Amino acid sequence: MLVSGNEILQKAHKENYGVGAFNFVNYEMLSTIFEAADEKKSPIIVQASEGAIKYLGIDMAVGMVKILANRYPHIPVALHLDHGTSYESCVKAIRAGFTSVMIDASHHPFLENLQETKRVVEVAHCAGVSVEAELGRLMGIEDNISVDEKDACLVNPKEAEEFVKESKVDFLAPAIGTSHGAFKFKGEPKLDFERLIEVKRLTNIPLVLHGASAIPNEVREAFLQSGGDLKGSKGVPFEFLQEAIKGGINKINTDTDLRIAFMSEVRRVANEDKTQFDLRKFFAPAKDFMRKVIAERMEILGSAGKI
Repeated sequence: MLVSGNEILQKAHKENYGVGAFNFVNYEMLSTIFEAADEKKSPIIVQASEGAIKYLGIDMAVGMVKILANRYPHIPVALHLDHGTSYESCVKAIRAGFTSVMIDASHHPFLENLQETKRVVEVAHCAGVSVEAELGRLMGIEDNISVDEKDACLVNPKEAEEFVKESKVDFLAPAIGTSHGAFKFKGEPKLDFERLIEVKRLTNIPLVLHGASAIPNEVREAFLQSGGDLKGSKGVPFEFLQEAIKGGINKINTDTDLRIAFMSEVRRVANEDKTQFDLRKFFAPAKDFMRKVIAERMEILGSAGKI
């Protein structure tokens, strides 16, 4: 059942659990997300970046989600635009059938970010579409970062309160120390949970954790054994994800883990049988491994059994 992101996240907000927002770039990834949700009885947010939309075509992205939502009518699913870079991009997604959009103007000064977000909220809410925005810069907290540097890149709780009140945004991604991709931390992983708790108290809306891939050991080892190289990458430990949910996070973005899991199996098959060229022989085990990763994440986030 295709619903707005806010419908899914308001329930998570009230009941204090997290919902995975899983990126997809093809049918195999998307169908596997639905299969895991069906197995774990979990709501899901499936999200496409502007790059994924360019690769797939926006009509194809929306069409695949609608087909799978009809195939699994018992699963609440929102189709979310991940990191929309402009008002025009968000409007295009809304018109195409996305039920949730993110306007990412976090690289602009506060007032410019606020004004751009308000523009998107106005048009999105008229269409029954929810909106996500971001405050702060995702860059990771290093051991030697100064207090002034940390305050400059992480979210200001008072600014978050003002931003939410003025923009009427549905959910907010506050920068608390993560970064995108597989290379999140130079030292030991650190997140600013005290800052997160204060943002939640002042805003009282669903919050979003970007850069939340964990790179669990099983996934890491499978990728390395298949000949891949992660160059010492570090993800967000599961216990950090659960602590973040206790602090107020309800939407947890996950992309890197899915890609690594998928490609580890594709590479393994290619290595074991160099005569193989049947795509199904590559994609079937890749989907199986990725489904295990997604199902485990749903248990960890607390969304399993919520439908």
